[in-house]
Amino acid sequence: MPVDPQIQALLDFVASKNLPPHYLLTPPEARAAMEKSRAIFRPPEPVPLPRIEELSIPGPAGALPARLYGAEARGAGAPPIVLYFHGGGWVIGSLDTHDDLCRRLAKRSGCLAVSLDYRLAPEHKFPAAIDDSCAATRWIAQHGRELAGDPMRLAVAGDSAGGNLAAAVALLARDQGGPACGSRC
Repeated sequence: MPVDPQIQALLDFVASKNLPPHYLLTPPEARAAMEKSRAIFRPPEPVPLPRIEELSIPGPAGALPARLYGAEARGAGAPPIVLYFHGGGWVIGSLDTHDDLCRRLAKRSGCLAVSLDYRLAPEHKFPAAIDDSCAATRWIAQHGRELAGDPMRLAVAGDSAGGNLAAAVALLARDQGGPACGSRC
């Protein structure tokens, strides 16, 4: 089956940059390479939003950095909240590598988007990322009104490893009665 022309153009562009494959790098080198490639691929102008705030969410091993994105209000009442978990194979990825994506998520959805910088492997072994994601979900459910969002309309989302974290959080919350329960959601 032939490759879609738009995908082939992207593959050719990436190949022209001579970026090293992440699997050949140490975790710190792979993180630096991802930050460098972010600069290559990001749009020339970030999506402007009226509200971007750095947050610190209590986690099981200390404070978790997070970033809140708020778009223009759409209608009356507090907007829903989306807690976003970045991808990166549990080893790379950060608030900054997914900043443009979270800006677009907030702008296009009209939701408050909160991006979480969970602890990464291999420095932090399983289940650190899940524990952080569950702690952040519980915190957002308890403090969403303080952020000017509606915690009763809370969703979790993510890409790649972050999608896995979102699924794990949703399943744990379902099985344990919601974000206000137990040690893991």
